[in-house]
Amino acid sequence: MKTLNSVVAIFDKHVQAEEAVKQLQKAGFEMKNLSIVGKGYHTEENVVGYYNAGDRMLYWGEQGAFWGGFWSLLFGSAFFMIPGYGPLLVAGPMAAWIVAALESAIVVGGVSALGAALASIGIPENSILRYETSIKAGKFMMLVHGTPDEVTRAKSILAAAGATKTELNLAQRPVAALA
Repeated sequence: MKTLNSVVAIFDKHVQAEEAVKQLQKAGFEMKNLSIVGKGYHTEENVVGYYNAGDRMLYWGEQGAFWGGFWSLLFGSAFFMIPGYGPLLVAGPMAAWIVAALESAIVVGGVSALGAALASIGIPENSILRYETSIKAGKFMMLVHGTPDEVTRAKSILAAAGATKTELNLAQRPVAALA
């Protein structure tokens, strides 16, 4: 398990998450250190499409403009069908962490692929259940990782942008040793 310094924030609405990304970008944060996770669409009649055209991800659906902006900003993206969640859209490094959790077969004991990915980077188990519950309820989870100073500063920015919850997770050992 690699443990990263991180801050996790929950947003009730996509406009708040969008504003948080803008504020982090304006403050000079590396977009490759940012992930966002949310449900793809609700059970209404919405057409969803997803494909990769070169380096650009394209998506249509209820919140297509919201997700479309993240595909071009954040490093990596994916669309998962996860039991209990339904369609889940992920932008940023979290996409690779979910795939790694699935490939490593560390998804055991009722833990979802998302939960296993969060656990693999050192997010406390008691927090994972809260995050999963929030996403199932249609909220958005944002994760920023970096140095202890960066994630502490990001926590303030995320709270000011309207996050309903923020939680700081500091590694027990230096991040440089994890590279």
